[in-house]
Amino acid sequence: MSRRVRGLALLAGVVLGLTACSGGDSSAPDAGPTPVLRSPTTSPSPTTPLAPPPPPGPHACYRMAYDDALAPTNDQKPVPCNAQHTAITFFVGHFDPKLAVDGDPVHRIESTVCPRRFASFVGGTIEARRLSLLRTVWFTPTVDDAALGSHWFQCVAIALQGDQELAPLIGPVQGALDRTDARDHYALCGTAEPGTSGFEQRMCGLSHSWSALRTVPFAPGRYPGVAKVRAAGQTPCQDAGRAVASDPLNYRWSYQWPTFAQWRAGQTWGTCWAPS
Repeated sequence: MSRRVRGLALLAGVVLGLTACSGGDSSAPDAGPTPVLRSPTTSPSPTTPLAPPPPPGPHACYRMAYDDALAPTNDQKPVPCNAQHTAITFFVGHFDPKLAVDGDPVHRIESTVCPRRFASFVGGTIEARRLSLLRTVWFTPTVDDAALGSHWFQCVAIALQGDQELAPLIGPVQGALDRTDARDHYALCGTAEPGTSGFEQRMCGLSHSWSALRTVPFAPGRYPGVAKVRAAGQTPCQDAGRAVASDPLNYRWSYQWPTFAQWRAGQTWGTCWAPS
């Protein structure tokens, strides 16, 4: 939010000098300072402190682009939720005013609370959420707004249409992964075999040729290393591919294991794929 600057108009005093003529003895007593008439002085009126912007509404919808979802603050104007939108607020929380809005403690709060609240909001099992392109992002006020007294954070649900594009949210997002139609629509699919040049993840509600079948979970902790996470998916993904194949003797499957960077970001699982 831009900072408003208020200026004060100062009135310049008009000075009228009045002089007196006198005759007579030069030893006459000093008449004192020459009197001066000034215009009335106007004292500046005290400025009214700016009020902090109100927090977003608890179910506010937005028409965000991909880059908007990556920003730390949300400057988008809400749109009616019955119109096309790509994001919906599902929780607004508050943090201690003593904490810096751009500091690590606030980031830990929002990055913990929003994923937990997201799980309750969209529903489904942990497996269904991992195999979905529904995601959560979060926003805080700007530093300037926080200085005025804004101490809230906003949890927002989005869906990824592709690698760098948001999808329109269709139907209620709340409880979406508890409903078969919505779960299938937002499920993780791809345009080609993972690892090939033509691969791009996309929602299964769009045209696709490969589907994510299951995940291969790992215990949280230190990254096990590429060799271990790669080997862990061999058998389960082969079995998953065979289970959906029309010919159990001739089928294809693929496995994506988590990289070190993905692991640090919280993805502690791999994904099994097969042709759709």
